[in-house]
Amino acid sequence: MFKNTDLGCNLKTILRSDRIMRVGKDYQGVLKRDVEIDEFRYDEHYTFVETEPWSGKRNPRVYNGRYISITRRQNGSLKPNFKPMPTGRQFSIDSYAIGVCNELRQALEGLIEK
Repeated sequence: MFKNTDLGCNLKTILRSDRIMRVGKDYQGVLKRDVEIDEFRYDEHYTFVETEPWSGKRNPRVYNGRYISITRRQNGSLKPNFKPMPTGRQFSIDSYAIGVCNELRQALEGLIEK
């Protein structure tokens, strides 16, 4: 990490949440150096543009099993997702299908009201 202090600089702020910056509040955004000035007679100029805050996970995972995971979409619906199928010497189609069925039943019993 490189730490620099620019003395005697001008900072223009473009904020979404506040009219002026509050003391001690963190702002998420982009800081841009507008011009590079080689002479010491002029002050550096920067512009800070606040971006919209990230609201969190888009589709949060509500169940995570061995064979499947289930996510909840923004409209409230549930979406089952298959995990990569373990194909190898010991792979059995019947045990895999029964495992998926059991996990799906277990997940839906806890997520859907009767």
